[in-house]
Amino acid sequence: MKIGRRLRALGAVPLKNSVYVVPATEESLRGAQEIVGEIHRLGGRGAVCEARFVAGLTDASIEERFREIRDRDYAMIAARARQLAAAVPRGPARASDVRRRRFAGELERLERRFRALAARDPFAAGGRDRAARLLSLVEDRLQGVEPSAATGLELPRPPRAALWITRMGVMVDRIASAWLIRRFIDPRARFRFLSSRTQRRAPGGIRFDMAGGEFTHEGGRCTFEVLRDRFHLDDPALRPIAEIVHDLDLEDDRHRRPEAPGVGRMIVGLAIAHPSDEARIQEGAAIFDHLYESFRRRGE
Repeated sequence: MKIGRRLRALGAVPLKNSVYVVPATEESLRGAQEIVGEIHRLGGRGAVCEARFVAGLTDASIEERFREIRDRDYAMIAARARQLAAAVPRGPARASDVRRRRFAGELERLERRFRALAARDPFAAGGRDRAARLLSLVEDRLQGVEPSAATGLELPRPPRAALWITRMGVMVDRIASAWLIRRFIDPRARFRFLSSRTQRRAPGGIRFDMAGGEFTHEGGRCTFEVLRDRFHLDDPALRPIAEIVHDLDLEDDRHRRPEAPGVGRMIVGLAIAHPSDEARIQEGAAIFDHLYESFRRRGE
């Protein structure tokens, strides 16, 4: 049982009784060697080898086995995330502190499971995108049931070199909002990312896309749209970007921008490649820089 758990934690895929395969990476090799060492200490026998199939199995078929197993794991996360999203009150409804903490705690557990699973998914199983989108949906709906609502306070002038605070695990709305902040509002902005458990104890700073934030979802608008409107950013090229972010974040198909699915796929891939929120913001800025230039030249 102990060895089986360690093999699953490593992401090993069974081929037959007592034969497992892992990707040929340094991390997988090191993990496999540690497991074999444990088997020997327990009085068993085991070995690690690097193999090449010449008949019966191919690299492609092995990779597909990895994807099939990971897809089943992602499906369990997605199913629970879907249930959680449905349970979170929407619109004007508000959750009690106890329910809010319970929802936030469960979301945090699901996100930990997702990150651990993504680390064992070297061949990018298709279910990963769906699970990531559902987790992002839960985050956004949970934000809407936080007891303290945004003040809607208008800032008298654009801030300078301010500390901007948001939730950890940034995805499309927060990545796009961070780009908008640094590009058009506060070029020297600094960012800090808080877990769902520490949001209520946020230090001094400007909070965006989070519970009680100065800039967050309002009246059916995502945070990017709220920032654009409140700072009176009337650049025409920002309108289609706002519509793309809205469609991806709120999933209501209000604008039906044809660019939205492609941008969404890039953001999901970026998030998978970069666990660090700061890295996601840095890399995501290039995506939105290119989008902006495209729409600016087209005159949209």
